Amino acid sequence: MDMMRGDDTGLADKVIPDRFEGEAAASPAWPGPFTVFLADVAALAGHLDTTILDRAETARAAAFARAEDRHRFEAGHVMVRVLLASYLGLDAASLPLYTEACPLCGGPHGRPAVAAEPRLHFSLSHGGGYALAAFSPVPIGVDVEPVPRPEVVDDLMGCLDDTERRELADLPVWARPAAFARAWVRKEARLKALGTGLAVDPATIHAGTGGRPGPNTYDIATPEGHAAAVHLAVAQAEIE
Repeated sequence: MDMMRGDDTGLADKVIPDRFEGEAAASPAWPGPFTVFLADVAALAGHLDTTILDRAETARAAAFARAEDRHRFEAGHVMVRVLLASYLGLDAASLPLYTEACPLCGGPHGRPAVAAEPRLHFSLSHGGGYALAAFSPVPIGVDVEPVPRPEVVDDLMGCLDDTERRELADLPVWARPAAFARAWVRKEARLKALGTGLAVDPATIHAGTGGRPGPNTYDIATPEGHAAAVHLAVAQAEIE
């Protein structure tokens, strides 16, 4: 994982994710303060060892009607298992993964976790042509999404707070989809790090549509047509 200077939109530094190509380093460094991996779904389709997925993951993959949705799911879940296994020195197929309790209602839909090492936190997202996985010694959330079509943005404005709506209104129409996507992935990454997901109204989370994201949130460099962000539940300086 690296950092790069802003792009032609004038945005602040972005995290450059490591590429996941089906395997992991034999003894990777512990992911501090965090590490992000990106998988190209189309490039990996048919080249992943999907036998390492557990029974529930295999059933969920098989339930997708469209091959592209199945490949996206498989790429993300294989990536998480391969990388967790590499960090922990365990067998990818037998990793004891579970879902923590939701901090709002106590239901079994909070953050994903691995029972073998509670000090290693991770998050997974897949959207468009890519999957992202993030790892950290503190609770973390990551999100990747395709930039919405211009005609869809107006229908999604309810996800933004008043300040973000004004920011979008001040932009030319052609710039609004990418700006909306930046705000959305920052919001969802934060909600995933908190373990609540969309049980919390994203309009109550201020993320901003440009410039620097909020505290402990980092934009991720993605291929054209996508946006992504990662959020740490504590400040990066506290774990360095």
